[in-house]
Amino acid sequence: MAFFKRTREDIKAVLDRDPAARNGLEVFLCCPGVWARMWHIPAHFLYEHNCKMLARIISQSTRFLTGIEIHPGAKIGRRFVIDHGMGVVIGETTEIGDDVTIFQGATLGGTGKDEGKRHPTIGDRVIVSSGAKVLGPFKVGNDVKIGAGSVVLREVPDGATVVGIPGTIVKGPKRTTEDMDQVDIPDPIAVELECLRRRIAALEKSMDRKAVAAEKSAGDRPEKSGSGDR
Repeated sequence: MAFFKRTREDIKAVLDRDPAARNGLEVFLCCPGVWARMWHIPAHFLYEHNCKMLARIISQSTRFLTGIEIHPGAKIGRRFVIDHGMGVVIGETTEIGDDVTIFQGATLGGTGKDEGKRHPTIGDRVIVSSGAKVLGPFKVGNDVKIGAGSVVLREVPDGATVVGIPGTIVKGPKRTTEDMDQVDIPDPIAVELECLRRRIAALEKSMDRKAVAAEKSAGDRPEKSGSGDR
């Protein structure tokens, strides 16, 4: 019964968050993220009960059919949405909270040098945008937004927005992800360039003022008299 309850919750979550989803039947039949999630539930059960080979066979078959690779060891919360999903990879020791949304091409992976807990822990109500990479055994807090193409390599506090390579926090806490906004996100590189532009403009004005003052000072000095005729 828990399987069907979670599947119904996931379908409803897709309807709530994806404007292209028109009805539950369409989501069930045509959304690869729902199918990847559905098959992860029995695969994870088998993995937890030491039937790891069968669990991996299920997960790899699901990967072949949907383009989404979720390791059966990953722990995923409720109302989980994978939008489109092609190229999504979720590693073995990943832990995902409730109401999380992941877009195509995102990776929740490891750095290749850790043992034991190798993958991230994702909080509740997190958005991982297209092509983002979250790599390593650290925690991403609740209500975090990770911008498209970002590479996150360190812990992220609650409510933050992260963009860039490596990931840079550009907005502070106390910001929810309910609006699903992935556009109104500052570009830290553009901000730094604008700061540099303003600094250069201020330095040029200062140098111009000094040059004018120097010319005026030179004009005010009396000319040296030449030597007289003898």
